[in-house]
Amino acid sequence: MRIYLDNAATTKMSRTAVDAMLPYLDTVYGNPSSLHSAGQEAAEALDNARERIAKCLGCPGKEIIFTSGGSEADNQAILSAARAGARKGKKHIITTAFEHHAVLHTLKKLEREGFEVTLLGVHEDGIVLPEQVDDAIREDTCLVTVMYANNEIGTIQPIKAIGGICRDRGVTFHTDAVQAAGHLHIDVKEQNIDMLSLSAHKFHGPKGIGALYARKGISLEALIEGGAQERGKRAGTENIPAIMGMAAALEEACGSIDENARKLSALRDKLIEGLSEIPHSILNGDAFRRLPGNVNFCFEGIEGESLLLLLDDKGICASSGSACTSGSLDPSHVLLAIGRVHDIAHGSLRLTLSEENTEEEIAYTVRAVKEAVEYLRGMSPVWRALISGEQEFIIK
Repeated sequence: MRIYLDNAATTKMSRTAVDAMLPYLDTVYGNPSSLHSAGQEAAEALDNARERIAKCLGCPGKEIIFTSGGSEADNQAILSAARAGARKGKKHIITTAFEHHAVLHTLKKLEREGFEVTLLGVHEDGIVLPEQVDDAIREDTCLVTVMYANNEIGTIQPIKAIGGICRDRGVTFHTDAVQAAGHLHIDVKEQNIDMLSLSAHKFHGPKGIGALYARKGISLEALIEGGAQERGKRAGTENIPAIMGMAAALEEACGSIDENARKLSALRDKLIEGLSEIPHSILNGDAFRRLPGNVNFCFEGIEGESLLLLLDDKGICASSGSACTSGSLDPSHVLLAIGRVHDIAHGSLRLTLSEENTEEEIAYTVRAVKEAVEYLRGMSPVWRALISGEQEFIIK
């Protein structure tokens, strides 16, 4: 038996996405930049996919650029806005302390180039307030980048309100929507979004393909030089099979967002209820303003890595945070940002669900986590010090 609860890291490809890709791996194999009929057949498919993805986001197809995934899209959006700002003498950028590293590391690079970055603090509930953004904007602010939904704790940010403030103040607004696309309703025009990043493998599409939405009038700089593909904004022959799989997966996900959200929210809440019964445990992030399939807990007195290994032995695939930092021994920067101390942040568990999960799997997972936590605490000298009163509990 295997229960897969690491969908924030990657999802299983849907049959719809696989079937959509197959003809473009075999029959329609031309280069879309070629003028002959085989190439033009591929070009037509490319245009079709672009329009379908754009429709899911509420924008014209010409505002979609295909990338290798969310990280590339984040990099291109941020670097483009920064370069455009610098040309106008504006070199100040606003973001949050718990963004994905694709954002934070890009901003570190810009700091070395003389840009100033303001990291907004995050409240314990994992929500950034619009007024924080409003207060931080200055005359020389060229970009605000705030993720749509956090990749570790799943909290959903007030994107429309933040975008509205940026629009009123004349500042470009980008959102990393990698965890949100296909799971939450997105309308870039209605939500005042200037640029948005997404990645197909987070909504049952293939890995290695993503997209960047950039509103008309936004100046994009190419990260990859070479050919004139993607209107000169991203050189390299387009990955038609993956693009077709992404379009099919996003259409399917957006077509059943409400139905999936109802099912996942019910399973999520059962999981939260069950894990909350473990003494000295705490849910990370707001219980309701979070992605339908995200559950993130800290358990005092244990190490998250040991918990993951025990759960894997019980057939449960889980994580302690972002897959991009799974090799790091440092505690999650997201958990530290919401106020968790190092010792508590080390004992974290992220469980992220998909539509394929069942109530039986959730019940089994609750039992397995309870058993694993009890076992690990029984071996822990830290736990013995806590229950003996030598140390005080942090999670009451």
